[in-house]
Amino acid sequence: MKLKDKTQVFFVGILAVLVVVLTVLSALSFRRFSIYTAERHARSVAETVKVALTESMINGSIGKREQLLTRLAGVPGVHQVRVARGPAVVKQFGPGLSSEGAASQDVTDVLRTGKETFEVTDVDGELMFRAVIPYVAGNDGVPNCLQCHVVGVGTVLGAVSIDISLAEVRRQGIIAVVMVSLAVLAAALLALGLLRRMMNPLAEAAQGVQEVTSLAVGGNFSGRVRQRSNDEVGEIALNINQLMAFLEREVGTIRTRVGQLMGHQVVREGGNQLVHTTELVESLVEASQFKQAIEEDQTKLEIYQRLSDMLQRKYDFKRFSIYEVAASKNRMTPILVDGEAGAACRHCDPQVVVDASFCRAHRTGHEVNAVDYPGLCTMFRPGSAGETHICLPITQSGSAICVVQIVVAADEGALARLMAPFVSVYLREAGPVLEARRLMEHLRENALRDAMTGLHNRRFLEEYVGALVAGSQRRKSAFSVLMLDLDFFKQVNDTHGHEVGDKVLKTLAGILVRSVRASDIAVRYGGEEFLLVLNDTGADTAMEVAEKIRGQVEATKIPLAGGILQKTISIGVAEFPADSDTFWQVVKFADVALYKAKSDGRNRVVRFAPAMWDASASY
Repeated sequence: MKLKDKTQVFFVGILAVLVVVLTVLSALSFRRFSIYTAERHARSVAETVKVALTESMINGSIGKREQLLTRLAGVPGVHQVRVARGPAVVKQFGPGLSSEGAASQDVTDVLRTGKETFEVTDVDGELMFRAVIPYVAGNDGVPNCLQCHVVGVGTVLGAVSIDISLAEVRRQGIIAVVMVSLAVLAAALLALGLLRRMMNPLAEAAQGVQEVTSLAVGGNFSGRVRQRSNDEVGEIALNINQLMAFLEREVGTIRTRVGQLMGHQVVREGGNQLVHTTELVESLVEASQFKQAIEEDQTKLEIYQRLSDMLQRKYDFKRFSIYEVAASKNRMTPILVDGEAGAACRHCDPQVVVDASFCRAHRTGHEVNAVDYPGLCTMFRPGSAGETHICLPITQSGSAICVVQIVVAADEGALARLMAPFVSVYLREAGPVLEARRLMEHLRENALRDAMTGLHNRRFLEEYVGALVAGSQRRKSAFSVLMLDLDFFKQVNDTHGHEVGDKVLKTLAGILVRSVRASDIAVRYGGEEFLLVLNDTGADTAMEVAEKIRGQVEATKIPLAGGILQKTISIGVAEFPADSDTFWQVVKFADVALYKAKSDGRNRVVRFAPAMWDASASY
């Protein structure tokens, strides 16, 4: 029930109760007044009878007393007047007239007690007021009772009974009560009308405030309260309207500014503006926290993994790809596919991996929205019918360094489109951090590689040795170390110069890279000395690989300006943990075997044996 209706019902109830109470009080008051009036009337009649009877006895006209009573009974309102003689009068003057006997019990009681009685009775269906008043002897006044009666003062000489009809009084009382009730009812209706007129603006203002605030709770601040007056109610309406206008303006401004910060124009008609704005602000806060977290990550892969977790846990995307773009090679590498690290290209044509220019998001640096524009990207390969996608690039310095592809079913496309701006906030925050990690890894990679041959350097080996040994122990597998040294390399530099020497070293580096697996490690250990770590490889297999390398080096012809140069190489082989469970000791044993190969005539492969080791020797 609305406030206006509640107010009206409340006041109608109060006025109704007031009318009923006043009507009842009027009826009770009139009844009391009627009884009081009848009593006074009865006393007057009784006193008249007393005086008349006394004078009649003195004047000798007592015999005509019956006519007196008849005339009194004819007085308006008086139904009957009777006189009953008391015992003292009967004793002195006899029983008198037949009507002067004690005709009823109440008369007898009054004659006996001398106390008057009053009661309202129903006589033949007519309401009567009956009064029985004693006639008591006294010596006051002239004439007095003792002049005729031989009795003492206070003797009950008789009783006068008067019946007064209340029918007319009741009729008039009813009329009076009705008139009073009608007057009260009219006053109540008038008061109700005035009250309603006064309450209407307040009730309408309250209803307007309720409607406006209900809209505001739903995020709609366009509602306004109609201002009907300039009093306090009008001030409330004015203040509410100013508040709604302020909220509508400021919330809209916040949404616009947040949309600008997100890098997207976020337009949402209808709905809960406050909830939308809160979602946008919360997204910015969460994205800021996300950036703080990834800034503490050491590697790109950790950042990519956080992006993957964000897509899966926060936005419930199950199918997606994160590609890294190698700008120098114009290639794209799948980093995470459906949350799986290192997986092959799954949702795109593999051409994008070989040539990044085929990727529309990479080429344009803009979002590719195939939800609204199906077939926009020709490289998309849906896994099932009805699939669509959205590709979001991570751009830095005007070019895309990464591409995040989100794949959803067609019926989930609208939701994915709504989520895309929020995901873009995370990608934009991740962009600078990823670029910094890429640069750091590039610089670190350069610091850990030999600039001339492109092989890892000794510093890399020093940093990697812990992971190498731990991995071998975890897998419970062996690895072999090969120490390689070009024979008579100093003569090349002395005879042909350092440029030819550098060419020889590059040629050897190429042979080493082609001869080992991607999981193996090739290191330029120093000068013309090289080191190979063959993972999950025992000494016997390592000897075969070393012999193959030796043969390829011997057979390689290096063209020079004045002819052709051929070189040989000596190789020492040791195994971890068979020869030692300490990496650097294995390297030392491989170096001892290399020394043995050189001392035995060079251009050969030698497996380390304990007999070769002389702890006191200097190698």
